[in-house]
Amino acid sequence: AREEEEKKEGLIEFYDSFKDMFEFFCKNTTIHGTIRLVCSDSNRMKTAFWTLLLLASFGMLYWQFALMFSQYWAYPVVLTMSMHSEPKMFPAITICNLDPYRFELVSEHLVQLDHMAEESITFLYGINTSASLFHMNEKNIHVKDLPSIGNLSRSSFKLSQNFSLLRMPDHDNRSGKKHSSVGFRLCNATGGNCFYKTYSSGMDAILEWYRFHYMNIMSQLPVIINISDHEEQIEDMVYSCQYDGEPCRPSDYIHFHHPVFGSCYTFNSKGTDPFWTATKPGIPYGLSLILRAEQKDHIPLLSTVAGVKVMIHNHNQTPFLEHEGFDIRPGIATTIGIQQDEVNRLGGNYGKCTTNGNDVNVKLLYNNSYTLQVLISGLSNLLCLLYFPCFQHIMVRKCGCGYYYYPLPPGAEYCNYNKQPAWGHCFYQLYNRLRNHHLNCFDQCPKPCRESLYKVSAGTAKWPSAKSQDWIRQALRHQNGYNSTSNRKDIAKVTIFYQQLNYESVNESPLLSENLLLSSMGSQWSLWFGSSVLSVVEMFELLIDTLVLSLLFCYQRFRSKKMLKVAHTPTIPS
Repeated sequence: AREEEEKKEGLIEFYDSFKDMFEFFCKNTTIHGTIRLVCSDSNRMKTAFWTLLLLASFGMLYWQFALMFSQYWAYPVVLTMSMHSEPKMFPAITICNLDPYRFELVSEHLVQLDHMAEESITFLYGINTSASLFHMNEKNIHVKDLPSIGNLSRSSFKLSQNFSLLRMPDHDNRSGKKHSSVGFRLCNATGGNCFYKTYSSGMDAILEWYRFHYMNIMSQLPVIINISDHEEQIEDMVYSCQYDGEPCRPSDYIHFHHPVFGSCYTFNSKGTDPFWTATKPGIPYGLSLILRAEQKDHIPLLSTVAGVKVMIHNHNQTPFLEHEGFDIRPGIATTIGIQQDEVNRLGGNYGKCTTNGNDVNVKLLYNNSYTLQVLISGLSNLLCLLYFPCFQHIMVRKCGCGYYYYPLPPGAEYCNYNKQPAWGHCFYQLYNRLRNHHLNCFDQCPKPCRESLYKVSAGTAKWPSAKSQDWIRQALRHQNGYNSTSNRKDIAKVTIFYQQLNYESVNESPLLSENLLLSSMGSQWSLWFGSSVLSVVEMFELLIDTLVLSLLFCYQRFRSKKMLKVAHTPTIPS
């Protein structure tokens, strides 16, 4: 009885040997298969077989663990789509009349540029356009609070004659036919490394050539132009405005001037007024506008389109009309249906995105909410190349000046070939590098973590009809001072509405979360050993017992050596 009591496990177990410890573990653990290592110790073949089988199971288990952790640390995501239906805010709508101002400060240079364009078109095509294309007597806009700058500008700035349009023959190797392209020559600051900026279409070449000179002229104007004294009334462009059957209010829009698209108005720019909450889908509950679409352009070669520019965009977002939006044709009623989608990205380890742009390495040049367009500045058709301050910063650093159509970094100035004769050469080369992904702007181009996307579908019809145009003109004449008789060619109607209030939300979620990782590890552990997390604790207990027993054996061995050394020490007589 005393021997059986001694064999019982005590509070702190001390084994006599590693063999006893291992045998106790195999007989009492919950891990399947380990008992076969000791119950068949008389049959060495079975013991070896089960030993190899357990080692192979351990190897397969930890190989699966390695695959799981490698997948987890790759941070994959899965997209989940859900449908929602609820009242939502109407998007911001920007309209422009495609009629930019002729500012008095640079009007003389614009007249000279028109003459140069007339001579170039005559040289290329033998067409005299002075009477039909250019309007030299247009009203100029005086810029407020700029005394004596006009004389300085007229005396210091001169249009360059070094960028004449030329026709260059090209040979098509495939068809063997000869074609001609039109373009202008650009060189660096020393007059070398020249190349031709050519276009297969002469129209595209003339428009780009005109814009190139126009930017140099407009660089004489200050960055912020006060046009408050000449700000058009909305009634001069918008004859009628209704939303959800109610007339629009003066607080519903803001006015600004675009250097290419002229006088512009943005409706519901902030997106905070409950008046613009859409509660019902359909045409009667949308935004209905009757617009003036005159074709009397101040600067005709900046835009060859007659009508009105319309863009649908998010609130607090700068409307980038150069690359987005669509044109409304005069004499046409256009209905535009909107379908909204939302995208929510995880960010962090699961992908590069930003909430408001504060964590972006490049400083934003627009005082608006972050969008991919706000962060990107360029002239590419690719969305990720539009309006990136990265490109503007690189251009200021490489070329010494900034591109006129976009805001400037602090301390920079707009490009002017009187001061920077080679800026065009520098700009077009940088632009080509940007298009070919040779600049690192793509690495600094995170997507917004939360984004609203608008899908639009449009339909058109003649408006007003032949039978209704007389009374519509009379109504507009009495109410808005409309006095045109151009047979439907100077007015247009546009209606923008939600097709349905249902919207699709696309959300990113981790493909392998922490809970799913632990669950998968438990499944693999159960598959290969048929045990649970407590079995893992038993293995840790075995490791601790092995370590403690090793320390005890080392201590006993050290102590026995020390006692043996003391026993062999000779006794010295007193």
